[in-house]
Amino acid sequence: MSDIYFPPRELEVMSILWRLGSATVAEVREALDEQLAYTSVLSALQTLEEKGFVRHEAHGRAYKYLAVVGAERAGGSAIARIKDAIFHGSAERMFAQFVSDKKLSREELERMRGLLAERLEEET
Repeated sequence: MSDIYFPPRELEVMSILWRLGSATVAEVREALDEQLAYTSVLSALQTLEEKGFVRHEAHGRAYKYLAVVGAERAGGSAIARIKDAIFHGSAERMFAQFVSDKKLSREELERMRGLLAERLEEET
């Protein structure tokens, strides 16, 4: 599972599981932005389970689905694809684009600066 990719609907379902920790089909369905049939949500969860990204546990008469792969791991794979496809492999260009976002608060930028300082310390 080194390269993780989720089509949009599967990503939305995974996002719900990461946020809630675990959920039944009905709970996932309720949390989705668009209204889908119960069977469509069940199918998405079963596909994710077949791919090894989620698992289920019996919870009364229903199943609770849980993410097997963490958001950070999936995010790392997605960021690597974006870096390669859009920024031609340049982390510096990607970072420059990211920090140019005017919506970032000063506090967020300061925390980023701290993360960079920590990372630089690791290199010495």
